[in-house]
Amino acid sequence: MDSIAFSVVLVAAIVLALSGLRVANQYQRAVVFRLGKLRGTRGPGLYWLVPFIEWQQTVDLRTITASVDKQETITKDNVPVKVTAVIWYSVTDPVKSVVEVREVDRAVIQVALTSLRNIIGRHSLDDVLKDQERLGADMRAAVDLATEPWGVKVVRVEMRNVEIPESMQRAMAQEAEALREKRARIIKAEAELEASQKLKDAAGLIMEKPAGLELRRMQMITEVGAEQNTTTIIMMPSEFVTAASAIAQWAGRANQPTGPASV
Repeated sequence: MDSIAFSVVLVAAIVLALSGLRVANQYQRAVVFRLGKLRGTRGPGLYWLVPFIEWQQTVDLRTITASVDKQETITKDNVPVKVTAVIWYSVTDPVKSVVEVREVDRAVIQVALTSLRNIIGRHSLDDVLKDQERLGADMRAAVDLATEPWGVKVVRVEMRNVEIPESMQRAMAQEAEALREKRARIIKAEAELEASQKLKDAAGLIMEKPAGLELRRMQMITEVGAEQNTTTIIMMPSEFVTAASAIAQWAGRANQPTGPASV
């Protein structure tokens, strides 16, 4: 009878001892409490807890990706916007994440919501649309400062989507169209200025060497003939034009009336 009781006690002791065995993965840590008092962390790997006296809370140390719900806020220049953000964070101190705050994941999201509203409110709409990287860095620093006492490290924050009113979208589209038209006109004016400068340089070269004008005329005749059209071009040497101009000037002087004869 005594042997049977001993066997039962032995089996119960073995079962009780085995029930205290726990296994934590490489990316997990177990925060252990004994009768409500913190005893430290265990893991990774195999470890043992005193049954009915010690219990644990497992913490994941991997980077967590959380989406911040769409928030409607007002920018510095009083434009309502709806912003959606994504935050990446990880637990660096398992003990603080369990002891210092309740539901650490929910607490991090709430801090991110508050920081998002505050940062958007301190910047204009142009900053929100054009400088999202800097705003994300400011938001990461603000959230990281608030969550540091909880043993949480914020790795990155990005604005995933920014929605603005339709009236503001139309105004921005008109502004963008006006800017594109302005750039087009400036480019066209610069091209005309450059072309006129080239023509001026070409005219100067032709004045220095009139034979260049004859070559240009011959080239134009060749280009017209290659098009197989019925256009007829009569070319006159530049000497004829010069001679005609000299004759016209001489005839003008000859036709001028002479003054009265002196007495």
